Amino acid sequence: MFDTLSERLSSTLANLRGKGRLSDADIDATAREIRIALLEADVALPVVRGFIARIKERAKGAEVSGALNPAQQVVKIVDDELVAILGGETRRLRLAKEPPSVIMLAGLQGSGKTTLAGKLAHWLKGQGHAPLLVACDLQRPNAVTQLQIVGDRAGVTTFAPEPGNGVGDPVDVARRGVAHARDKMFDVVIVDTAGRLGVDEELMRQAADIRDATRPDETLFVVDAMIGQDAVATAEAFRDGVGFTGVVLTKLDGDARGGAALSVREVTGEPILFASSGEKLADFDVFHPDRMASRILGMGDLLTLIEQAETVFDEEQTAKAAAKISSGELSLEDFLEQMLAIRKMGPIGNILGMLPGANAGQMKDALAQVDDKQLDKLQAIIRGMTPAERADPKIINGSRRLRIANGSGVQVSDVNELVNRFFEARKMMKQMAGQFGFGGGRSATRKQAKGRKGKKGKGRGPSPARAGALPAGLGTGTPDLSGLPPSLRQLPPGLDQLPPGFDPSKLKFPKGK
Repeated sequence: MFDTLSERLSSTLANLRGKGRLSDADIDATAREIRIALLEADVALPVVRGFIARIKERAKGAEVSGALNPAQQVVKIVDDELVAILGGETRRLRLAKEPPSVIMLAGLQGSGKTTLAGKLAHWLKGQGHAPLLVACDLQRPNAVTQLQIVGDRAGVTTFAPEPGNGVGDPVDVARRGVAHARDKMFDVVIVDTAGRLGVDEELMRQAADIRDATRPDETLFVVDAMIGQDAVATAEAFRDGVGFTGVVLTKLDGDARGGAALSVREVTGEPILFASSGEKLADFDVFHPDRMASRILGMGDLLTLIEQAETVFDEEQTAKAAAKISSGELSLEDFLEQMLAIRKMGPIGNILGMLPGANAGQMKDALAQVDDKQLDKLQAIIRGMTPAERADPKIINGSRRLRIANGSGVQVSDVNELVNRFFEARKMMKQMAGQFGFGGGRSATRKQAKGRKGKKGKGRGPSPARAGALPAGLGTGTPDLSGLPPSLRQLPPGLDQLPPGFDPSKLKFPKGK
């Protein structure tokens, strides 16, 4: 959703790089481009005006003029102000000291409240809570049935005493739902309320009555991020008519301009708590203003990527895989396990999109070509192998490759490409592991042995056995001269402060000297 805005801001700020000093004209031109980018993204005009004014004020002050790199300082200012618009610090969900905590969802029809109720329940269950869904949307056809289906998918209980479709009192259902949660030891109640196609008195009155009956700890306004400037007007109407304590953005995976979503926090003064980006239960995250600002500016979101990886990767299994990589013993079975774990994190394009610079130029075009079906093909090929072939791909000869290709529904060339790339990747990973200090594996040992057994006169020094032990103190650091005559206890100028870890035995001298 924020791709166009991200691309415009990134290119605008990139024009500042390489300039050792920024003039007022440079800052004005940059501010003008940022203003256009925000307005094209449908950010509310009052929000844009305040945003640009603060950037120009800070950029023209001593904050930038005294910086070593003014261009980077301007990028930091834009990032800071973007974080401020989005809410500053991350605001966590407030729960009651004595359960059950009540969370009420409000918003227009079609904003995704029912789906969001299931996602929120699924997330709370993962946090160790016991949530209960309460079906208070008794107006929309099949809304109660939809909530029950979503609840079953999330593995949580749904309280739905009324069939809906215009039958039943939503205020009474909400009151009974809280009482049921208290009796059955549910610690969080999520109340799904009815929406309308527009803001009207009946909607506001019903929502206010449910609020008064349940006294929610959090009232979340669910806003469709694709509806443009109307999101701001609707948020203000709900704030004045019912009141809410937080905002949830839905449909962030859409292709609308989405800038209105950036305006909701600034206009209403209430924080954005969660962001929803798809139909799956896992497409739901806590909203972090700093991380969202970083992604909009094309600087990636490594913290979210790490958090997602921690949820799917087993620490012990990862340690074993790292040990196999460093020793060059990684098998296709290990590769398959790692690939399946990555698939649990979501679409590969979304994962790579969290890396810094992923939305810029050629990288963005390359990400657009990423297709998860390629991973499905690789998975089919590996599963078509026997356990022995996965453990030792070197035994996969021509006849075996033909059998694997026929069994997995691919061409022999696809099997050849997988096996060849696997060998190349394993070799590369082993070399990188040795360079970064994760163990050089057998190759490092062989190189050391080869150096000791090299040809005579080819850079070969005396072995420790023939040369004898080095004098005391010559191993590392400053030599110990206490055993020498007094006249020789002085080091030459400049050699009295040798660096830590200095080893004279590693010195190399020209041949014949």
